[in-house]
Amino acid sequence: MNNFYLPGSCRSSCFRFEIEGAQVGWIPPHVASLLARYPDVFSPPHQGAVTLCHGLDSYEKRSEAVSHVLQALRQEPSLTCLKGWRDEKYSVMPRFSDCPLMWMERAATSLFGVKRYGVHINGYTVSDSQEVCMWLARRSHTKQTYPGLLDNMAAGGLAAGVGIKHTLVKECQEEACVPAAIAKKARPVATVSYTYEDEEGVFPESQFVFDLELPLEFKPIIGDGEVQEFYLLPIDKVKELLVTDDFKPNSAMVVLDFLIRHSYIDPDTEPYYQDFVTGLHQIL
Repeated sequence: MNNFYLPGSCRSSCFRFEIEGAQVGWIPPHVASLLARYPDVFSPPHQGAVTLCHGLDSYEKRSEAVSHVLQALRQEPSLTCLKGWRDEKYSVMPRFSDCPLMWMERAATSLFGVKRYGVHINGYTVSDSQEVCMWLARRSHTKQTYPGLLDNMAAGGLAAGVGIKHTLVKECQEEACVPAAIAKKARPVATVSYTYEDEEGVFPESQFVFDLELPLEFKPIIGDGEVQEFYLLPIDKVKELLVTDDFKPNSAMVVLDFLIRHSYIDPDTEPYYQDFVTGLHQIL
C-alpha cells in the first residue's frame, strides 16, 4: 500500500499537479500526454509540473473545465478507471486543512494523484469477561472494487462538502443499519495514510479511523447491498485473516492499527512493529 515510495515506482517520472503554485497531486506521463489535447485547460508541462491555465482562477471555473475534459476522456480506452464513473465529487486541496481549490470526479482522482479521504469504522464488542470481538463485513461480489473481500464494518469516501462525522453516521446506517444514536458514539482515534500506484494511477489516501463499541445484543444488518455478510470474530481469528489475501488492503491496515492501539500486537514479540506503525502513517 506504500509502493509509490519504493524504488522503481512511477514517482520519478510523474509530473507534479499544481494549482495556484501549490502541489495537489502527481500526474503519470501517459496521462500528461493526453491532457496536452486540452491546452485551454492544462498548461504544457514546465519544470516538472502540470498546471491549470491562468484564466481558471476560481473553484467553479477549475471544477467545470476539468469536468468537461474528464467527460471527453471517458472515451479513452486506456483510462480504465473512468469506466467506474461514480458521479461523486471529491475535494482537491494541498492539505486537508486547506480550502478546496476545485472538485473532481472520484473515479478520475487517481489520474491526477490527488489526495482522497475516507472514514473507516472499527465495530467491536466487549463481553462480560472482557473478551473483545470485532465485526467484519464481507463485500458484495457486485462491488466495483475489491468484490468479495473482507472489510471494516462500515466505511466510505469523504465527498466534497460533507463532514467526517456525517459520513460516519451515513455509512453506518446505509451499510450496516447501525442507528444514528449508536453510530454517534464512535470515537475518532487515528488516521491511516498511505500512497500506492497501480495500472489506474496514483492513490494518496488518508482514512479517518473511528472505534465504535457496540452493545453485545446488537447485530449489523445488510443495508444498501454493498455487503453480503457480517461476522463477529474473536481477535485471534481476526489476526489469522489479516495475513491472508482475503482482506481489502486498506481495511486490513485499519484493523492492524486497531490491533496495535489496543495492545494486541507487542513490540517484544513482533519484529516488524516499528515498520507497521511507520507504514500506517505515511506523510502524503
